[in-house]
Amino acid sequence: MKDIRRIVTGHDDQGRSVISFCGLAENILESPAWPSSRLTELWVTEEMPVDNRGEADRGARPIQHDPVPRGSIFRVVEIPPEASSKIDTSAAFAELGSTKLPTAEDSAKHPSMHATDTVDYLVVISGEMYMIMEEGEILLQPGDCIVQRGTKHAWSNRGTEPCVMAAILIDAHPAV
Repeated sequence: MKDIRRIVTGHDDQGRSVISFCGLAENILESPAWPSSRLTELWVTEEMPVDNRGEADRGARPIQHDPVPRGSIFRVVEIPPEASSKIDTSAAFAELGSTKLPTAEDSAKHPSMHATDTVDYLVVISGEMYMIMEEGEILLQPGDCIVQRGTKHAWSNRGTEPCVMAAILIDAHPAV
C-alpha cells in the first residue's frame, strides 16, 4: 500500500505564506470490511466558502464517507483487485457512517453500488478500474479524470494490481 506525502500551506503571524504540514499523511483507514483497501484522508472542510485561516489539521478528524453539509473531503483511495479481496458492503459503508446505504437492488448489480449527495472529482493515479453505472460501464486508466455527479456507481477492480485514485467530494443537492 502506498503512503501519501501531504503538503499543506498556511500563513504565519505576519500573513506570509508558509508550509504548515509536510510529511506522510497519518489519517488512514484500512477497513476489515474490505481487506487490502485503504483510504487516506488529506483535508476536510466544513463550510462554504472555505475558511483558510487557522492552523488546525483539518485532515485529522475521524474518517467518514460523506462530507458534512457545505463541506468537502480530499482523499486518496486504494482499491484492491476483486479476485483477492471481497467487500462486506454493509459493514464497510456503516463503518464510514454513509448517509445512503446500498440497497439490495443496488448490490445485485455490484456489491459496492452506491450514490452520495456530492459532486466528486476523481483522478486515477495508478492501476485500472471499471466504473459501473446503472446503465453501462467504462474502464478507467491512469490519468483518467471523472466527474461523478450524485449518480449510482460502483468500482470494480478486475485487474491484478490495486487501483489508486485521488478523490475530492463536495456536498451537493440530491440528484434525484
